[in-house]
Amino acid sequence: MARRESYSDTFTGEADKGIRAILDGDEGEDNALRLRKILLKVINNELTPRQKQIIMLYYFKKKDTVRIGEELGITPQAVSAAMARARLRLYRILQYYI
Repeated sequence: MARRESYSDTFTGEADKGIRAILDGDEGEDNALRLRKILLKVINNELTPRQKQIIMLYYFKKKDTVRIGEELGITPQAVSAAMARARLRLYRILQYYI
């Protein structure tokens, strides 16, 4: 079966806005800096290696799911599924800090 090249998923939901707000927050604000450090620690220590790799490529390297899939040799749908599981795990852990 041929891969769909037109697939695109930009994760524009509330979860994505929340993570981007933490990562792109104002450097001068103590609370934003604290949350960013916690988020990075959770990414490094609590996610699977594949989830960590996908999160880093998506949020820090600004790649979309199609490009990530091509780079990792998986389908964009698999990237989306891993992102969803990673985000769920991040929010379950971060809810204790927020």
